[in-house]
Amino acid sequence: MMRALGYPRLISMENFHTPNFMLVSEVLLWLVKRYEPQTDIPPDVETEQDRVFFIKAVAQFMATKAHIKLNTKKLYQADGYAVKELLKVTSVLYGAMNTKGVERADVSEDDSSKFKFDLGSKIADLKAARQLASEITSKGASLYDLLGKEVELREARTESIARPLEINEAEKMMKVAIDCVLEQVQKTKDMLNNVALDEANLEAKIEKRKLELERSQKRLQTLQSVRPAFMDEYEKIEEQLQKQYSSYLEKFRNLTYMEQLVDDYRKTEQEMFEETANMLRLMQNRLKEEEQHLLKSGNKDDSDIEIQEDEGSDSEVEDRQIMKQRTTTETLLQGILTFPYKMKPGDRVSSP
Repeated sequence: MMRALGYPRLISMENFHTPNFMLVSEVLLWLVKRYEPQTDIPPDVETEQDRVFFIKAVAQFMATKAHIKLNTKKLYQADGYAVKELLKVTSVLYGAMNTKGVERADVSEDDSSKFKFDLGSKIADLKAARQLASEITSKGASLYDLLGKEVELREARTESIARPLEINEAEKMMKVAIDCVLEQVQKTKDMLNNVALDEANLEAKIEKRKLELERSQKRLQTLQSVRPAFMDEYEKIEEQLQKQYSSYLEKFRNLTYMEQLVDDYRKTEQEMFEETANMLRLMQNRLKEEEQHLLKSGNKDDSDIEIQEDEGSDSEVEDRQIMKQRTTTETLLQGILTFPYKMKPGDRVSSP
């Protein structure tokens, strides 16, 4: 069929064993051009979006121009199923060519122009014929209804023709029509006059608003040029406030710095207190150990009594020194441990 229609290359089913979208798009574009050479369908099929748009455009053209419904999914597959959809279009063209008596023959690429024919004008004529047929049907139906009423209308028409024409009634009707026209003219004139009056009123209002605007602007300029009486006092108070604020900032910074120093001093004092307490506890433990050692050394044999009597004076001196050191240490410990207040790192002295 494609060879008979004048397609410039040979096509077989072998070309569609695998999807061949380029060949399908080429055939579809050629068939569309055979239907209507002036059709503008973009031939770009490089991307997926372009292919979908091309298939949709061809299917819509065939549905509207040739009343042929194509399956777009099968056409997009570009395989053997697409051939069945292509046969729908080629069979119509082939049948139209056979109806005109065109013989089938093998043609080469040079003689392909012999089988080209324009179906665009024929389709336009077909549309015009269909439109005329529908108009004829509607006109015939309306004519039939009117002819059915002809019996009644004929009598009314005959009575109207037989009735003599009365000049007075005609004159009255003309006067009534003239009065209606004059009334409409008068209404139109009144409307025009009203428009003129409205225009004059609007112009007067506009001028009045302009004068009010000018007066308001002059008043604004006057108020801007006059200096208020309390402005000098306001500026002096503002300067004093600025000075007070600067003084406040300086005092606040000094107070914060002094509080930080007090905290650091208290931390240092607490650390020194803890160190002193630890040292005193160590000294107390050492004295207790020495006292226990002296008590143990005092329980010796009676054979050493004479030696102890000779050295009694020395041992009494040593005992006195030990007791004195012990008394001093206990006094210091008692004074430290019974100190009425322990400083903590978080304590602060209230500001004056």
